[in-house]
Amino acid sequence: MRVSLEQAIAELKSGGVVAIPTETVYGLAADATNDSALKKIFEIKQRPADHPLIVHIGDMNQVSNWATTFPEVAVNLAKAFWPGPLTLVLPAQPHVSRVVRGDEATVALRVPNHPVALALLTHGGLSVAAPSANLFTQLSPTTAAHVEAGLGESIPVLDGGACNVGIESTIVSVSANGQWQLLRPGMISEDDIAEVATAHHQVSSAVSADAQQALPKVPGQHALHYSPRTPLLLFKDRQALIQEGEALQAAGLSCAAMLIGDSNDSELNCQSITLPNSPDKAAELLYSSLHHLDAMKVDRLLVELPPALPAWLAVLDRLSRAGYR
Repeated sequence: MRVSLEQAIAELKSGGVVAIPTETVYGLAADATNDSALKKIFEIKQRPADHPLIVHIGDMNQVSNWATTFPEVAVNLAKAFWPGPLTLVLPAQPHVSRVVRGDEATVALRVPNHPVALALLTHGGLSVAAPSANLFTQLSPTTAAHVEAGLGESIPVLDGGACNVGIESTIVSVSANGQWQLLRPGMISEDDIAEVATAHHQVSSAVSADAQQALPKVPGQHALHYSPRTPLLLFKDRQALIQEGEALQAAGLSCAAMLIGDSNDSELNCQSITLPNSPDKAAELLYSSLHHLDAMKVDRLLVELPPALPAWLAVLDRLSRAGYR
């Protein structure tokens, strides 16, 4: 059910949920200060209660409403990358809902870089928790139609067009002493984070084994995540993908494929989509391409992995959790 900005604001203020657009993916939003509304997110998504939610705020001046401290390194990261696809995990204020925190001592915050999302937050005077608007572990939505296909048409959706980043935000934890750690890769890379931190003489991201064990839980760490309904197989080598397609055909099974870069390969015996050989563009199209392939209702999806290079880390992370090698 598509709704206007005004309807979305009213629904959220009355304790409802609304799927909203961001530059990364569509989020299933609820008022981050309303526990009963927040619990609806978990019920609709069938999401475990110990998984924290990211709180979307209108600007960095609101951080102090949620975090006990805003270390200099976090301030500099916010100045460099907000609004944008960066989530900062900071020590939480005592009043922050345990539902939002997933019982962690931290809270995850970001300022989205999408005009519709920012209008909702600023005009509505809202802060919203908004995990991806899909069932837990399934493909994230990057259009309003994806939300409706995954959650049903009874969910209010604020349509803001297709997401232009296309995969979830980079998540960085920053402790009270300014030490930082990458918790989830995204299109803002670890090198991008380190460049800002180093420029301001902040401590290294390196942490001890003991400290790593104490890192907070964040979204996207589940071993199987971002997955289509169709079984998905991953291939580092295109020739191996082609051979698997032939084996499936011989066994009477159908398949579809997603390739990276040059698609001039007459040996491929199934329908295919080819993503550009560019990490940014491939990320933007990744989920929409997988949604399209999933809708074909074939027996298997075959996906060619991009090169194992730093620029492709976020795409590799999403694909590695979506299927099996």
